[in-house]
Amino acid sequence: MIRLILLIVLIFSSFNQINASLTEKQMQRFVEPPMELGTKDENLPIWKILNSGGDLVAYIFESADLVPIPGFSGGKINLLISIDLEGNFLDVLLLEQNEPVFVAGLGVQPFIEFLRQYRGKSLASNIKIADDSTQSSNIQIDNITKATASVKIANESILASAIKVAREKLAGVAPKPVGFPDKKIYEKLSWEQLIEKGLVNHLQIKNNEVEELFKGSEFEGEDSIALDEPDETYLDLWVADLGIPTVGKNILTALNIQEVQHQLTDVEEGILVLANGRHQLVSEDFVRNTVPNSLEINQDGYPISIRDADLDVEFLDTIPNFEQAMIFQADTRFGFDPSSPWLFKTKVIRKSQFLYSNIETRDLNLEIIPNKTYFLVPKEEDKTPVWLSSWKDQAINLTILIIFLISLFIVLFKYKTLLEQLYFKRTILLIFTLFFIGWYAQGQLSIVTVLGLFKTIANSQSLEFLLYDPISLVIWFFVIISLFIWGRGTFCGWLCPYGVLQELSNKLGKVLKFPQIKVPPKINDKLVYLKYFILGILVFLALYAPTLSDSLVEVEPFKTSITLQFDRSWPYVLYALFWIVLSMFIFKGFCRFICPLGAFYSLLGRVRIFNWLPRRKECGNPCHQCSRSCEYEAIDRKNGKIKYEECFQCLVCVDIHHDDNKCAILKVAKVKVNKKTKFRKAK
Repeated sequence: MIRLILLIVLIFSSFNQINASLTEKQMQRFVEPPMELGTKDENLPIWKILNSGGDLVAYIFESADLVPIPGFSGGKINLLISIDLEGNFLDVLLLEQNEPVFVAGLGVQPFIEFLRQYRGKSLASNIKIADDSTQSSNIQIDNITKATASVKIANESILASAIKVAREKLAGVAPKPVGFPDKKIYEKLSWEQLIEKGLVNHLQIKNNEVEELFKGSEFEGEDSIALDEPDETYLDLWVADLGIPTVGKNILTALNIQEVQHQLTDVEEGILVLANGRHQLVSEDFVRNTVPNSLEINQDGYPISIRDADLDVEFLDTIPNFEQAMIFQADTRFGFDPSSPWLFKTKVIRKSQFLYSNIETRDLNLEIIPNKTYFLVPKEEDKTPVWLSSWKDQAINLTILIIFLISLFIVLFKYKTLLEQLYFKRTILLIFTLFFIGWYAQGQLSIVTVLGLFKTIANSQSLEFLLYDPISLVIWFFVIISLFIWGRGTFCGWLCPYGVLQELSNKLGKVLKFPQIKVPPKINDKLVYLKYFILGILVFLALYAPTLSDSLVEVEPFKTSITLQFDRSWPYVLYALFWIVLSMFIFKGFCRFICPLGAFYSLLGRVRIFNWLPRRKECGNPCHQCSRSCEYEAIDRKNGKIKYEECFQCLVCVDIHHDDNKCAILKVAKVKVNKKTKFRKAK
């Protein structure tokens, strides 16, 4: 009856949290003088920030008001975001979060430091987490180890809410997909063909055109050469993107190309600049491998500095001669998109010769319109979901995991193949679970996910947060299927890393000849209900007191021992070690009596399809061999039936059942057969 009530609670519980936004008075606390809080927008839940003169300079808003994306725990991550009118983040502050790893694991400070990285970053620059396997970003920010799923969700919340504001309030600021040269495309082209295809861009400026730029200024007529030879060339400028293989390989020698590739990183684009004429690209005192003051790239109104690559230029014989040739490197992380139009700017500087020199500059602009044929440009409508990068990053681990799970599925269907040398084979599989699934791939399932699922459903939110942890999701999928086939034991007995820690601890205790304490059956039968009570409390608190629930889920030591690998404050470590050490004396006490996740599986496992562990009519009466050997106390001593809700599929009873040297019933039958055989021979 108790289990039935709990099951009903799990399925039908609902809860509507009232998530109140900050009031005007509360919001004012986050706007520092001389700035002041303006009025709230009529259409969007955002507030204006005004300067001392009353002019609009920025917007401030809560991410949860615009894009209520649930965190990895199922609870909301609410961030206070402020951006100026150019789309630059002024600040990102944490208002609310219930991510388990930040509540009590790593603590909240790493999360706060992570959010500080957004200050000064441009929304237009496609900000990504550093370990994303994507090239569609200009700016990457540092990840937090062991919290990748949570920070990716936070990043999506920040960008999605800010983009929503930008599209409504900041014209042209919302980021667009970034393209990169397609390294697979190469064509053999001449210098003239490179120009025809727009792969080499040209600007020619005459003396009289430069003179015209200074008309009306104090420097008009100061260039005597320009006055004497107005139609002569002042600058003959050529610019090309060396990141495009068709460009680099048709202009530079093979050795020179290798030097360029060695010098530039994956996020840097090589820009070849060639010139003839009077104008000098850099001054005589220019220091190589530094940023030139007289040259820059400008894209979408934003200046992007370039740095000299400190490389000599070695042309193929088919390329014309140039008086000046330099290679610069542009960092795509700072907002440069080589697949979109950009300006190459060089400055003409004139200054007086008086004691107090006056200087004026004019820009000569060469517009670069890239040939899209030679670039990989993601389509806006085909934007890859953020969570998909997690799956790409984990491709190898997922492959190994799936192979292991398929193998385990086959083994459990053909369990007889495992019985010979059962102890050794099972130990090997358990070690794989602990080291690979647990500590390496971070695939420890937790009651936190279950509680997050209920909170998300109760608040009618998306379940997308589950997709950010592909390893755990694949295991969840496998375990849910196995629950309906075999019951809880597939996870609890084979796939739970912390369960493995306890089982290996018990094996060590036996090797060390520690006394093994058997819980009396009557006490055991009562203690097994404790985990259901704990589960019920956690579900109730998750729905009605989520803050308290976030603390009480620490009844699970999984995060301490597996996720954080004991790198945590001593009370949590002591608690996790307590159950491991106790298992040296009492077999897997936490799993059997305390684990709320095990209780959840036990409830769902009651609808399994098969009673698949073999039994005989003599099991339980008169034979008690299996029940005495079952360390989980999962065999009814009265009738020998398997209590699947408590069974961990260790297969010890199955091994006994098939071994005529272990099973008392088979032993008796074997003796009878031997007697009959001897009797016949005697006749």
